[in-house]
Amino acid sequence: MSMGGSYLTSPLQFLISTLFSLYILTVMLRFILGLVRADFYNPVSQFLVKVTNPLLLPLRRVIPGLGRTDTASLVLMVALQMAALALIALISGASLSLLSLLLLSAAELIGLAINVFLFAILIQVVLSWVNPGTYNPVVSLLYSITEPVLRPCRRLLPPISGIDLSPVIALIGLQLLKMLLLPPLYQLAH
Repeated sequence: MSMGGSYLTSPLQFLISTLFSLYILTVMLRFILGLVRADFYNPVSQFLVKVTNPLLLPLRRVIPGLGRTDTASLVLMVALQMAALALIALISGASLSLLSLLLLSAAELIGLAINVFLFAILIQVVLSWVNPGTYNPVVSLLYSITEPVLRPCRRLLPPISGIDLSPVIALIGLQLLKMLLLPPLYQLAH
């Protein structure tokens, strides 16, 4: 019997982690796109709205937004991340305190947010080399996501001979931010 439990533990943890992570990513993208005031009528934005509305609309009735911040999305992401971590801990036989769950969830969500910006910048750079100047709904949203990060970097280092090095500065800065923020949170959680 214990052989069956250990045999199914890893696949079950993987399934829970993957499904929760994908949904948390959709809520995170919707939150970020709302924060940067991206095109709401973009097909990708509409997809994110339709996928996240079933859980977000009831929460919005209870949790009001604060200015430009969609507080309901933040609460939903934290709740989903805590539920995923709690389920994985339960399956593996570990126990986590509420504070540990909260700190681990915060670390995971901060890491995810930084990764969204890292990958958005990388994808935008590659697309600018491969297919510059063509319109695509995804490229439009990538620009909306990355511009608030790249604009200050361009002020710091303007384009040199027509070459924009701001993505390099942004990628280095984001990676440093990840290295400085996440280890203390994980350490506090344990």
